[in-house]
Amino acid sequence: MDPSSPATTRLGRFRAALSESPPLLWAFVYFFCLLSGYYVLRPVREAMAASSDIEAVFPPALIAFFADRGIALGEFTLQFIFSAVFLIMLVLQPVYGWLVSRFPRRVFLPVIYGFFIATLLAFYAMFDSGIAGRGLAFILWITVFNLFAVAVFWSFMADVFTNVEARRYYGYIGAAGTMGAFLGPALTKALVVRVGIPNMMLVSAFLFSVCVLCIFRLRTWAVAREAERRQASGEIPMGGEVLAGLKLIVREPLLRWLAVMVVMGVGVGTLLYNEQNAIARTMFASAEARADYFATLDLAVNSLTLVVQLLLTRTLLSRFGIAPALLIPGAAIILGFSILSASPLPMMVAIVQVVTRASEFSLAKPARETIYTRVGREWRYKAGAAIDTVIYRGGDLSFVWLHKLLSAFGSNVVFGAGLLVASAMTFSAWRLLREEAKLPSERAVAATPPAATKA
Repeated sequence: MDPSSPATTRLGRFRAALSESPPLLWAFVYFFCLLSGYYVLRPVREAMAASSDIEAVFPPALIAFFADRGIALGEFTLQFIFSAVFLIMLVLQPVYGWLVSRFPRRVFLPVIYGFFIATLLAFYAMFDSGIAGRGLAFILWITVFNLFAVAVFWSFMADVFTNVEARRYYGYIGAAGTMGAFLGPALTKALVVRVGIPNMMLVSAFLFSVCVLCIFRLRTWAVAREAERRQASGEIPMGGEVLAGLKLIVREPLLRWLAVMVVMGVGVGTLLYNEQNAIARTMFASAEARADYFATLDLAVNSLTLVVQLLLTRTLLSRFGIAPALLIPGAAIILGFSILSASPLPMMVAIVQVVTRASEFSLAKPARETIYTRVGREWRYKAGAAIDTVIYRGGDLSFVWLHKLLSAFGSNVVFGAGLLVASAMTFSAWRLLREEAKLPSERAVAATPPAATKA
């Protein structure tokens, strides 16, 4: 290979980045294992959610409860699941706020992942024994896990890396996650039919255990960075109110527009997700076949995401800031929904779903996360987590019921509404950029109470 070829140059830049920043390797491994473990399980979740066997999803008592009231629960599977997840988030948000307020980083990060590992072992037993209602329990669990585990990861990365480093390295870290997300469904496709769904739980539990090791190794650099920047130490409890995150979102314009952007992005994804599930329910009869289908979609999403991350993300963030990374996905999604409004073919739905998710993972998400490197820890761990959990699932809940209403009028109406939502997402990204420009430089973010730092 020509030493001056683009591929060689990119590899050289990555090696140089590893030499410049030792924690980058551990962050790389952390995110790789985190998304590998999640994506091993994601196709199982999708297969359960799209299952036509209602008794595999819901407990018999719950089915009977709704049947006695003249409601066929199978016709409201996604609506019930999204509503339940939102209620769980409302309960867990103050629990999480209490945990991060009362305990230092070295305690609450391993505790969160340790809890998820322990519950995976419980799910192994549930699926192995075929307990009725296991589908619902697993869907709720993995949805909560994904939001909290990933939110905590990015909050922790903002402790480890400066804003300048984030713009240089978040593209690489995101690519690590994408490679992990590529491996996860590949493992599922290769193993699920042979070893069965229960054993996939053990594969994920091992990968999440590696994440805990990475947390302990990265903690050293987080401590050093906080001392160098004279910021509040994560090795002592941050204190503050349990619901401080939600209060910050209400009070701070930057966080409000960030929340609006996330909700609109969730709306776009939920409308596509529901149409995709309806397609899978009619096309595939077994849970294994649906898991294989969703794994194929995940592989397509992650392939496109990795290409964008390797070719564009680092260049855009380091040279031009976060504006292109936030606005390009909006333009792509608007175009996709315009096409779907005119021609809602199943193949086109899959293509737009791939493009939508890939642009979120490769561009919009890393761009949003760099903002948190310029604010206090309460913004990162409390407000950021609130946006990625309660606010996120509130958007899910709203749009899953909106889809139920709009679907009665046909797919064209669903995607026409999605076009409006995509436009609102792009507008909120523009407003977020205006607020981000008002943030003080990173050096100005000192050890003062984070709530006092104005956007």
